[in-house]
Amino acid sequence: MARPSQLVRSLDIALLGRKVAEGFAVLRSYDQALVDLQPSEPEATAIVLRLAQWVDMGYRDVELLDALVKRFSGKPRTRMRIKEFLELRIAEAFCAMGAEELDRAIALLRFVLEAEAGLDDQRMIAITHFWKGRSHRKKGEYDEAMLHVAKARGLMQAIPEPKLAAVIQIQESWLLFQKGRLADARRLLDEAWAELASTDDYLSQGNIESARGRMERQLGKYTEALTCFDKAAQLYAQRDPNHRNLARALVNSASVKRLIALQLRKRIDARVRGGQRRPDGLHAGRSRSHLARYTQICNEALEQLRRAQEIYALHHYYSGTASALVTAGYLHLDNGNVELGASEALKAFELAHDKNDHIYMARARTLQCIAENNRVEEQLGEDADVAVYANNARLYADEAVHWAALTQNRRLAAEAHVARGAVFANDFFQEWEEARRSVDHASALLVPEDRDHLWEDLMSLKTRILRASSIDETLRAWSEGLLGEKTFQQVTEEFAEIVIPKVWQREGKKIARVSSRLSMSPKKVRRILRNVGLLKWSGHP
Repeated sequence: MARPSQLVRSLDIALLGRKVAEGFAVLRSYDQALVDLQPSEPEATAIVLRLAQWVDMGYRDVELLDALVKRFSGKPRTRMRIKEFLELRIAEAFCAMGAEELDRAIALLRFVLEAEAGLDDQRMIAITHFWKGRSHRKKGEYDEAMLHVAKARGLMQAIPEPKLAAVIQIQESWLLFQKGRLADARRLLDEAWAELASTDDYLSQGNIESARGRMERQLGKYTEALTCFDKAAQLYAQRDPNHRNLARALVNSASVKRLIALQLRKRIDARVRGGQRRPDGLHAGRSRSHLARYTQICNEALEQLRRAQEIYALHHYYSGTASALVTAGYLHLDNGNVELGASEALKAFELAHDKNDHIYMARARTLQCIAENNRVEEQLGEDADVAVYANNARLYADEAVHWAALTQNRRLAAEAHVARGAVFANDFFQEWEEARRSVDHASALLVPEDRDHLWEDLMSLKTRILRASSIDETLRAWSEGLLGEKTFQQVTEEFAEIVIPKVWQREGKKIARVSSRLSMSPKKVRRILRNVGLLKWSGHP
């Protein structure tokens, strides 16, 4: 290759200034020379390592880099200088990261750091810490990730290389966010944006917007979150319309749209309940409008997930595909398609399991748990089927808790505990103490800033448990003759409101079967079910 030292210098100058278009132009001018690069050429490993950094910034893909790294495998290591050997190992680790072989990447980068004196390059040592931190983050090992990311930022600031330090701050901000330190996380993002806003580093800018979106979503500010994810998607697409990060932004956007759709459906349900006594045309028109909007939002989300899966397939990125499948699965469950939701969850688990991705193994099992629990709650099938569904839900819940515990992702663990608590609080188990333990675990994991759907699900579960506890205490008091000021007729009515909904659930929500089972008139069964909000005031189930 002609003038390899000039290529290295040109790439470094563009990299340090985050002049992405300039760096891409340099690489394209050397494109054929890079393809033909041989291990015997001067500064070959230095060029390969620079290429890894530029692939990380969006140049071509990791396949070109991987082919070059493998070309060096035939060169005897005894003929390589220490620095060359370490540079090659860093590039090899980046390839392993791209292939989702995180344990291998971590091992390679650990080796480099143990021999860092032979590298004799503070910037490359910082990059090594940075990539090792990213690998730990992807595994959910946030404490170890923070050690390396903070070390990388400190080294970059000491050199000083402010723009590279700003890129590292984005990762550091994300880790602070995971630890519940939202204010510090936002401060670092703002500082990074101030340093990078004048560059054409659209990937880093997109990462900042994406991180902001996750923070807004956690606060329950779904409209603001959606705006951030849309900005992130636009920035990623400016660099590459098929970039892997674009797929991630689409999945995040779809997940927020799902939460917006759920809020809209709650309003629809509330209008239906409120309209039981006012069946006017205006109310019906609003309901149809809201329902059409709900359907539109869900379809938009599913289309984004379809596009995300296309992009992930181009990159053979299985964890990303798993994330899209899990989000799609929740959308299908929301729309009542339990079979499709469970199917998407199973596919996601299998993909995550192949890559030993504990985070998405936990998320997929949580979704499977919820799907099976939905079958229990809806009394789908015969009694024997319900028992199978309930035990499957319990098994998946325990697995979700197990896989989440292997990470330091507190919200992942909280989500698994909420799902487990819901299983023990269902009509089949009604094991209230176990449900309370799950609630306590989840509550301990959340922070005041957690005000999204997860917090709402936890509050709903707490309410269900409290109501059940109240029922137990009421029955205990009655058994001891403690009726308070109530008449026997009032006690009878309250007892009916406790028992009849349970029988109705177990009898497949069939009023005729409840009437026959309890020797009561269908009219009285309907009245009691309406009193407790389980039936509309007009029509029949």
